[in-house]
Amino acid sequence: MSIRRIEPGKRMSQAVIHGSTVYLTGQVGTPGKDVKAQTQEVLASIDRLLAEAGSDKSKLLSATIWLADMRDFADMNSVWDVWVDPANPPARATGEARLATAQHLVEIIIVAAI
Repeated sequence: MSIRRIEPGKRMSQAVIHGSTVYLTGQVGTPGKDVKAQTQEVLASIDRLLAEAGSDKSKLLSATIWLADMRDFADMNSVWDVWVDPANPPARATGEARLATAQHLVEIIIVAAI
C-alpha cells in the first residue's frame, strides 16, 4: 500500500494517507486568540487538509482534542458542535495538556476515512 504525505516538513507532515485512511497532525490556531477563534481556525485547517486528501468531516473516524485548560471545554464545544456533521460524529476524546506554547489553547488531531 502506498503512503502519501501532505505538506511534509522537516519534523512532520500535516497529513499522511495510508490506504483509505488519512491521519492529520495536531492542528492549532493562532496563539493569543481566544479558544473559540482558535477552534474555528483549527477546524478550517482540518476541512482544508481533509479536502486535499479527498475526504471531509462526514468521514471522521476519531478526534482527539487537547485543551490547555478544561475550563474552555464549553467554549470549544460551542464551535465544534456547529461544525461537526451531526449524522456522522467521530469517536472523540478531550483532555487537558500543556500545549506547544502558553498561548495555544486547543489542538485537535483527526483520523478520517477517504
